[in-house]
Amino acid sequence: MTSPRQTSRPTASRFTRPQLAALFLALATLAAIPILTHPVPPLSDYPNHLARMHVIAVLDRDPDLARFYELDWHIIPNLMMDLVVPWIDRVVDVYTAGQIFTILTFLLIMSGTTVLNRVLFGGWSAWPFIAFPLLYSGAFLLGLMNYLFGIGLALWGLAAWVHWRETWLPVRLVLATVMVGLLYVCHLFAVGLYAIGLLGFEIWRLTTSDDSRPWRILDFVLSGLPFLIVPVLLVRSPTWGLATQNEWEPTGKIDGLVTVIEVYSDVVAFGLTAAVAITAGWAARHGLLKLHPSAWIVFAVGAIVYLALPRVLFGSYYADQRLPIALAFMAVAFADLDLHRRWTMRAFCIVLVALLAVRVLEVQLAWRQLTRWTDSFRQSVQMIDRGAKVLVAYADNAQADDVRDLGLSHAACLAMIEKSALVTTAFTVRGKQILQIKPAWRDHADTEDGTPPSESQLVASSLRSVDAVQNYWDDWPSRFDYVYLLYAERGSENPAPAWMSLVYEGTRFQLYRVVPTPPG
Repeated sequence: MTSPRQTSRPTASRFTRPQLAALFLALATLAAIPILTHPVPPLSDYPNHLARMHVIAVLDRDPDLARFYELDWHIIPNLMMDLVVPWIDRVVDVYTAGQIFTILTFLLIMSGTTVLNRVLFGGWSAWPFIAFPLLYSGAFLLGLMNYLFGIGLALWGLAAWVHWRETWLPVRLVLATVMVGLLYVCHLFAVGLYAIGLLGFEIWRLTTSDDSRPWRILDFVLSGLPFLIVPVLLVRSPTWGLATQNEWEPTGKIDGLVTVIEVYSDVVAFGLTAAVAITAGWAARHGLLKLHPSAWIVFAVGAIVYLALPRVLFGSYYADQRLPIALAFMAVAFADLDLHRRWTMRAFCIVLVALLAVRVLEVQLAWRQLTRWTDSFRQSVQMIDRGAKVLVAYADNAQADDVRDLGLSHAACLAMIEKSALVTTAFTVRGKQILQIKPAWRDHADTEDGTPPSESQLVASSLRSVDAVQNYWDDWPSRFDYVYLLYAERGSENPAPAWMSLVYEGTRFQLYRVVPTPPG
């Protein structure tokens, strides 16, 4: 029977195992510097997720939060952060708990890439460390924390599958079923990533194994059995109610590829890409860089899935654009660089440290600038009364498509942490999150992942009487205590001076106190 490993050697470089471990930890520490120095990183969904973690952790002892929110526990494919971070929050504050979870995610992804490379090529190597700069990607800037954690777990799952591929079939299937269950809890897309890797690897085995043809086909079919638990879990969960929320967009596929390497600077992205391409091309030309025999099949499966994926799947946005970064880590694991020569090893280490240092410096400098408004936003939150109801709106003609504005979109959710407030943009979609708005307050929040109202919509709503609330911002002067106006330029006029009084003005946002007194 064909072995899943291409070669068998104790190490794939001149590094000893302790040296490899020390190098891994040193690079991981360098990569974690922006996380360690920024308690609230400017990531899009991150403050919203962090607020949910806080509510889960303290709901039973915070009467203000308990007045607005409740937990509806189901086995939905978006739970890993909800299961881990609240327990950490019991020991440290929620901001530190978020930092710990993010660093654990980084470690899981990089260790998964390294271990998968180890089982594919039969030796430990420093080559997979080249993926460290990819930890900061477009998917990370969006704050897709459960999915990113799932990438690391999927890489570990593939490593386990390859390692135990020749064990007794029932044992292998049981282990894979457990892994599919864990990935389902992380994110549905993480299950898909695991399926892509496993399918590609098994197609390669099907075409190269020395076993009889009937057994090869049967073994191939049986390898898919662990995934049968996914439809069973889905149908029994509230997530199934989102099955019709799918949207295809043919454009944006190139953008999805760009997000693998581009973070804040086009120049840095181009430089990193050029450096990796030149180095890889030179190494391949001299026979130092090679791929596992199954790699091209895995890449082909991944490419087909990427082109076929919709932009929105089960109500989750960027369904297709999440995949390239995961495939990038997988591509690194399925490649191997010969580092036995001393000069090759030294050159590789220089390139590796330089690439990671440039990426970390890029992120650190960008975050240092962006967190000025983050700190300002946290100061504004202190002006809010505890237990208040906070409405989030966008300024007219808001330009929120710049990557540097991502951290502002859900920053208002910090009021849930600091002031136990109801915030209209908190993630409380049934089938996506276990956090739910209590029925009495459900008409005060966005439970559909929609876009916040514009300031013009607020003004129009304040000028008409409402018999029955249709939009959650209807009759807002009598139903909310504060309004956050996001993407408003400093010095912008109060759009509804009869109903709102400016409390705090920061960069790209304004906080207003609602004045529930009729005009005149």
